[in-house]
Amino acid sequence: MRGTAATAVVLRGVPMNKKWLPLTIALGAAGVAVVTASFWPDDEKPPLPQTLCHGALSRQTAELIDDGKGGEVSTEEWERKGKSTDHVVFKGCQVLRANADSDYPRGVYTLIIEDNRNDPHYKPKNSVPLGPGFTGWALPDKAEANLPASCAARMDSTAPNITVTLMAPSKKGEEEEKDLVDRDAPAIRNNAAVVQEAATNLAKTYGCAA
Repeated sequence: MRGTAATAVVLRGVPMNKKWLPLTIALGAAGVAVVTASFWPDDEKPPLPQTLCHGALSRQTAELIDDGKGGEVSTEEWERKGKSTDHVVFKGCQVLRANADSDYPRGVYTLIIEDNRNDPHYKPKNSVPLGPGFTGWALPDKAEANLPASCAARMDSTAPNITVTLMAPSKKGEEEEKDLVDRDAPAIRNNAAVVQEAATNLAKTYGCAA
C-alpha cells in the first residue's frame, strides 16, 4: 500500500504526457456539455416566443381568437416573392392550437400579408369599419386592414397598398346571423384587433407608420 501511495504522489508531480492532453480536453468539454444540458430538464421547455406571424402579432393578440377548444398557440409561417404580375409581397401565417389528444395542432385562422391593387375603400356587405387610423373592415370570419400608403414602396412593391387579411372558418346558420346583428360581437371585435395590430407592427417594422 505504501508503494502505491508513493507512486501516486510521484505521478502528481510529473508533467502530463502530451498524448493524454486531447483526451483530457475532450473530457473537460463533455463535462461542460453536461452542465449546460442540466439547465433544461426533460420536463421543461424553452420560453415561448412573444411575437408571431413574421413579427406582426404579439402572442397575447394572436390568442384572442379561440375556437373554444383551448390549447397552446403556435404558428406555421411562410413567405414567397413573385415576379412580374405576381405578388411581390406575400407572407403567410397559419395560427394553430395544440390538441390535448393528438400531437398534431389544428388550424384556427390564417393571416396573409400581400400587396393589393384593389380599391382599399371596398367593404363587403354587413362588414364593420375598423375605426380611426385604419382603412379596412371586419366580419365574423374575415377581416382586412390596409397599411399606410407609403408602406408598399418600403416593402419593394409597386402596388398601391399592402393589405393584411385574416381568414377564419365560416360560421353557419343562427350563429352567423347573431354575429352579424350584434356589431360588437366577440368574433368581429377580435378579428379587428388582430389585423389592426398586425398592420401597426408591420408599419413600424418598415418605417412607414402614419
